[in-house]
Amino acid sequence: MDEVLVERPAPGVALVRINRPEARNALNQEVRQQLAAQFTALGQDPEVRAIVLTGGDKYFAAGADIRAMAEAGAIEMMLRQTQRLWQAIASCPKPVIAAVNGYAWGGGCELAMHADIIVAGESATFCQPEVKVGIMPGAGGTQRLARAVGKFRAMRMVLTGQPVAARDALEMGLASEVVADDRVQEHALELAVEIAGLPPLAIMQIKEVLIAGQDASLETALMLERKAFQLLFASSDQKEGMQAFLDKRKPIFEGA
Repeated sequence: MDEVLVERPAPGVALVRINRPEARNALNQEVRQQLAAQFTALGQDPEVRAIVLTGGDKYFAAGADIRAMAEAGAIEMMLRQTQRLWQAIASCPKPVIAAVNGYAWGGGCELAMHADIIVAGESATFCQPEVKVGIMPGAGGTQRLARAVGKFRAMRMVLTGQPVAARDALEMGLASEVVADDRVQEHALELAVEIAGLPPLAIMQIKEVLIAGQDASLETALMLERKAFQLLFASSDQKEGMQAFLDKRKPIFEGA
């Protein structure tokens, strides 16, 4: 059984679904490898303009697969090179929307933080419980979390391993919005369809500059923004978008 499924529910939109319901979508090495392969392929596919990442209606991902880690040694963990698999998601040039129902715990919380937008269900919970099994987050659960919610809230989460409810995650900056549980995937797809209808070159530049600017000085980040802004005036989509505005018609963006 494929542990990661890909669907094309709408033009320009890909839906990536983790498919390990018997393990609450726990992230073993096979899932990580399949996610990396799919995100690499989708990132290079010109027909894909937005990606929704989900675990289904009950669970997003309940963490790493402890059975696959319990007896591992330090050298074995190093040689797994899992950071390269995570990087395939982090470096995906297409916008990624995480549709989170149920548990986003441990590696699942880290996976959600690799997305650009997080749509959470009312019953979703976010957690970094690694400390309770004698380790710590190892795929961004200290670094991405602190950048998202700030030092003090991040410290509380990683030092206690206590879960955070969806509404609290929204308030602290760990979710983009919260919707009813039965609306999570539907709403994430609506957002993806909306983004897919916008000029893909501008979308890619927005994502790239926003992420790069987070770790740069304000002066450098503003320069990156300015250069990307100027570059987009070489695109056909810029000409089409502005002419359509003047003509009072709907633009057709081709990614050129």
